[in-house]
Amino acid sequence: MTERFAILCPGQGGQHAAMFDLLRNDVRGAEILQGYALEQRLGQPLDVLLQDDRLLFANRHAQPLVAAAGLAAWQALTLNSELPVPYLVAGYSIGELTAYGVAGSMPAITVIDLAIARAGYMDACLREEPQQGLMSVGGLPVEEVAAVLRQHNAHVAIQTGFDTLIAGGRNADLLAAGRQCETRGARTGMLPVGIASHTPLMASASAPFSTALNAIVFDPPVVSVLAGISAQEVHDTDSARRSLVEQLTTTIQWSACMDACAERGITVALELGPGSALSRMLRESHPGIECRSLSDFRSLAGASKWLQSRLG
Repeated sequence: MTERFAILCPGQGGQHAAMFDLLRNDVRGAEILQGYALEQRLGQPLDVLLQDDRLLFANRHAQPLVAAAGLAAWQALTLNSELPVPYLVAGYSIGELTAYGVAGSMPAITVIDLAIARAGYMDACLREEPQQGLMSVGGLPVEEVAAVLRQHNAHVAIQTGFDTLIAGGRNADLLAAGRQCETRGARTGMLPVGIASHTPLMASASAPFSTALNAIVFDPPVVSVLAGISAQEVHDTDSARRSLVEQLTTTIQWSACMDACAERGITVALELGPGSALSRMLRESHPGIECRSLSDFRSLAGASKWLQSRLG
């Protein structure tokens, strides 16, 4: 049987000081990373950003850095070895933009520049609604948590399982909803993300981001990309643009995306990193899919050998 494999592109939250080490320790990876000119694009030396969590987790830096890490890793892997084309690509939050770079819709530098613009438009929403963010909730059915969130004018930002989700809203509303959920036995925790992604609080970011997407050359993806808001395959440019804009204000159905991987016969998956949250969630929800993250390996060569061994 021919193995079908998927590429997973993470969102922000898994950044760390060593997130570019695999690339820097690989000749081609280092060249690719240098070609992105991140210091010029972000206005600060890369090591300064990596060594200061306040800068590393600031939305304006986090989104382009996460996109750059995933795209550079994929480029390096495909240059260093003859990997088959993935059957599909799925991206979580900003990772959905990364996914279109992996799928050949636009050059990596264009993706990074769009990530910078996207972060800026989202940060501008803070002028209207300051003190907002994201909170994890686990241990209660999603429907029950969603009802509590509505009582406090908060929202389901990302559904990750039948009893796990990420909530978004104003911090005071999230904390109030979290306390109520905890009285029912839930686990909650505020995330190091200072914006309420994938909720109506991002509404004013939609129009400028749509304009930015329409201003670039956006080719149809050469492989299927899963739309985060629906878990449906995207094959055309108009649907891709629409999904990327709508996901700013609409719940990400990541649990359904993981189900879609299983339904389409995916047997092997690689998460590009940074972090390993997506590979962990996929293993837990679908143990039949063999899934690893780049962070599991000591080198890009090791990740490539593992993937080639699994794909025959």
